[in-house]
Amino acid sequence: MSEDEREQFWYNMRTGAVEQGFESPSVDRVGPFATREEASHALEKLRANSAKWAADDAAEGR
Repeated sequence: MSEDEREQFWYNMRTGAVEQGFESPSVDRVGPFATREEASHALEKLRANSAKWAADDAAEGR
């Protein structure tokens, strides 16, 4: 694991925990995030992105 990877934060979708580095299997993680604070708001970011993409698709008539 590189130094950069150890400094990144991930949100574990299975446990709801914020992790630093690769603590859990990749299937359970989303990220990376630059800070623990950003990772702690991962679900909000995912929901906002999903809503934006759905609105974009609707506007394009998909």
